[in-house]
Amino acid sequence: MLQAAAISKAYGKLQVLKGVDLSVGKGEIVSIVGKSGAGKSTLLHILGTLDRPDSGTLTIGDQEVFGLSEKDLATFRNRQIGFVFQFHHLLPEFTALENVCLPAYIAKTDEAAARKKGLELLDYLGLSDRADHKPNQMSGGEQQRVAVARALINSPAIVYADEPSGNLDSESSQELHALLFKLRDDFGQSFIIVTHNEELAGISDRRLEMKDGLLVG
Repeated sequence: MLQAAAISKAYGKLQVLKGVDLSVGKGEIVSIVGKSGAGKSTLLHILGTLDRPDSGTLTIGDQEVFGLSEKDLATFRNRQIGFVFQFHHLLPEFTALENVCLPAYIAKTDEAAARKKGLELLDYLGLSDRADHKPNQMSGGEQQRVAVARALINSPAIVYADEPSGNLDSESSQELHALLFKLRDDFGQSFIIVTHNEELAGISDRRLEMKDGLLVG
């Protein structure tokens, strides 16, 4: 599903990534751990096409993504990649359903079809009674599940999660971890998760460590 080769990135004289190689299969959950400042989020942003490397290649599905123009890359990202962040980044003025449907609207999906899919995802995630609630009317765990639904609305091939349980209490964290594996089993998406949570890393299909600008497993 994903093949990254020789990904390098520097900021000034600081070489953050030193030729990272990574291969992820369809339906695989890979966790990346490491000390703060090790380059985990930098790598995730490049794998998610939010940033470009100084050198190296990234293929998702059968598309070498950094050969695309910025416009085509944005379209590819919208349709093929989902994101879940530590801080949910829900828009406060919109309801749960409206937040979930935003990527579908950007993809020019018919509004009725987008709302139908959004409601189905919210129901799947146990949030059907929160569809018309705004973020400040929901718990942290509920907001994170809304963010997960938003990541899934366009049926992406791969989902990136950056510290997805880092802002949740212990019970909500465990629920989110179980949810990620259920999503993989039910929908077949691949997940790459950057986390400090060793419990989540330990139950992933693979646990990799970011160290000295490279991934070690």
